[in-house]
Order: sequence, then C-alpha cells, then structure tokens
Amino acid sequence: MAERLAQLQKLAALEPNDPMAHYAVGLELANLERWDEAVLAFDAALRADAGYSAAYYHKGKSQIKAGHAADARETLNAGIEIARAAGDMKTVKEMTELRDLLA
Repeated sequence: MAERLAQLQKLAALEPNDPMAHYAVGLELANLERWDEAVLAFDAALRADAGYSAAYYHKGKSQIKAGHAADARETLNAGIEIARAAGDMKTVKEMTELRDLLA
C-alpha cells in the first residue's frame, strides 16, 4: 500500500493541475485511514477543478472520519450545489444522505 501511495503522490507532484491525480492520492490515504491527509489531497483536487463533485463527497466523508462534522457539513453542502448545477443527481443524492447522517 505504501508503494502505491508513493507512486500516486509522485504522479500528483508531476501533474499538479490534474484533479484526478490528487483525488487518487486522497482515496489511497482514506483507505489507509489517514483522514486529515486525505482531506488535504481532496482539497488539492478541488483547487485543480472546483467542479469535481466526487472529491467533495470523499472529502466530507474523510472529515467525518477525522471527527470534523461541522467542516464535513460545509463541504457536503458546497458539493451538493456543485453536483446539482452539473446535473449529477446521483452524487447529489449520495452527499445529501451522508450529510443527513450528521443531523
């Protein structure tokens, strides 16, 4: 796993404007339960592409796991708006369900 993470981090460093590279790093860090680092990777994905709705979902999920429910709610609310504007209703539904678990 550490080798895979290192490879993904190297790719993200080579392609800093590629949201998918940072998203992949975030997913790998989440798989390793390194929640705060995962949030930072998803932030990098969103800096590269603020419309990347899946990154909002996984960032929010990682924030919840890290114990940052209020931040997760903000992230998910922003992601819901982005996904709704893009017509991605599946992601809207997933983020809404996750957010509603926080209530």
